[in-house]
Amino acid sequence: MTVRQEARKATRGEVVLEVRGLSKSFGGVQALVDVSLTLRSGEVLGLLGDNGAGKSTLVKCLSGVYQPDAGGIVVDGQETTLDSPATAQRLGIETVHQDLGLVESLDVASNLFLKRELVKPGWGWLGWLDRRRMIRESEEIIAGLGIRIPGARTETTYLSGGQRQAIAIGRAVAWGRHIVLLDEPAAALGVEQSAHVLELIDTLRSQGVAVILISHNMQHVVQVCDRAVVLRHGRKVADLPVDSTSERLLVDHIVGGADRAPVIGSKDRREPEERSS
Repeated sequence: MTVRQEARKATRGEVVLEVRGLSKSFGGVQALVDVSLTLRSGEVLGLLGDNGAGKSTLVKCLSGVYQPDAGGIVVDGQETTLDSPATAQRLGIETVHQDLGLVESLDVASNLFLKRELVKPGWGWLGWLDRRRMIRESEEIIAGLGIRIPGARTETTYLSGGQRQAIAIGRAVAWGRHIVLLDEPAAALGVEQSAHVLELIDTLRSQGVAVILISHNMQHVVQVCDRAVVLRHGRKVADLPVDSTSERLLVDHIVGGADRAPVIGSKDRREPEERSS
C-alpha cells in the first residue's frame, strides 16, 4: 500500500450514509432496482455506469430531487425521508448536478449564497440583504479554491462553461461539510481545471467529508476514489476497492464484460432526461 493510499485509509471514519434496497421507476421504466451501498466519512466513492445506468437517478434520490418508490436512506444512523433538496441540505448533503443549478442573471456572489443569503438585522422582522459581506466572503471562497474568474460581482452569464462549473463546485465545497455528491464535475473542464477539481476532492476527503463522484473518466476514478460502485441497467453489479482494481476491469464491469452474463430485464431503464440526452 502506497503512502497516499495509507493516508486515504486513515481519513475514513464512521458510516455516514446507507442506501438500502433503493428502487425508482418512471412509469413502466425501472431506473433503479434494489440498490444498496454505504459511504463513510472521509471516503470518496466512485459511482460508475454507462449512460442510463441509473447514476443520476440515485444522486437525485440522495439529494431530495426524487423520492424512491422502495427502500430506505439512512444518514448518520437515522433513517430519513429526503423529501426535498432543502431537507438534504439541512442534513449536510450538498450536490452539484449536471445542470449546475446556477442562475445566469445573478452574479457569482449571489449564486454562491443562493438560498443562503446573508441578511442584516432590521426593524421588526424586516432585514436587509448584506451584499457587502456576501461579496467579501465570496471573494474569500474564490481565492481559497483557486477559481479563476474576474470577481464575485461578475454576472454568471458572462462566464465560460468551465468557470460556471467551477462556481457550482465551489458552492458545494464551501457549504458541504458532511456529504458532497458530484455528478460529472469535470465533464466540461480542461486538463488544468479537472486537476484542480480532483485536488478539491482530496481536500474534502482530508477534512472528513464523504464524497460520491459520478464520472466516466476512469483515470480520475483511479486517481481519487477509494471504492467504486458500478450500476448497470439500474442494478448494482460491482462494489470494489479501487486500489486493487484497474481501469480495464472497471470498464469491463460497466459494459458487462466482467461476467459475460446476460443482464436480467435488459430493456431500456434510463430516466427520461437520460434517454433524451
